[in-house]
Amino acid sequence: MARFLEVTVAVTVVLAAVIFQVNCGFFRLKRVGHAKVLGFDWKNCGQPDAPAVLKTLTVSPDPINIPGSLTAAASGSTSVELTAPLSLNVTLEKEVAGFWVRVPCVEDLGSCHYKDICDILNQLIPPGQDCPEPLHTYGMPCHCPFKAASYSLPQSEFYLPYIDLPYWLTNGKYRVQGDLGGGGKELGCLKLSLSIHSD
Repeated sequence: MARFLEVTVAVTVVLAAVIFQVNCGFFRLKRVGHAKVLGFDWKNCGQPDAPAVLKTLTVSPDPINIPGSLTAAASGSTSVELTAPLSLNVTLEKEVAGFWVRVPCVEDLGSCHYKDICDILNQLIPPGQDCPEPLHTYGMPCHCPFKAASYSLPQSEFYLPYIDLPYWLTNGKYRVQGDLGGGGKELGCLKLSLSIHSD
């Protein structure tokens, strides 16, 4: 699995933590008894010569149940070493009455700019601590720097626990774009789309 893919997996963990698990009173988090994620899709959105590219990503089942298990496999590559600081611009949109509405950034939720995801990774997974599965099993690092290489993550199972969701994120269609940057250059871009339905 490419170091970029490791960053992508790690960034996904960061986004999940930021979007789903941050204790943000402003958004009036509510406990979700059961949720489904449907129609998950993705694509690269960077320049043709962007150094960091996600090549394959498969996720099943559809729908994904929360709580529940999902299976994922991925591959990707980066032609340059990814070192701190690595910035991440996230644009989150929700479909409202047939229009896509940009969700603003409030207390690190929504369409936000993160100055250095390397620092965020160090906060989530303190240096010296084992990387989360399945990265640990396959001997992959979860901290910067990530060396230039091509790698693949074989089909692996993940467990999604109960989560707290902001009231506005409990039902609807969403699309997310993440732009990864470093050294004043765009390193990669990924777009995700999905629907969330919850009790």
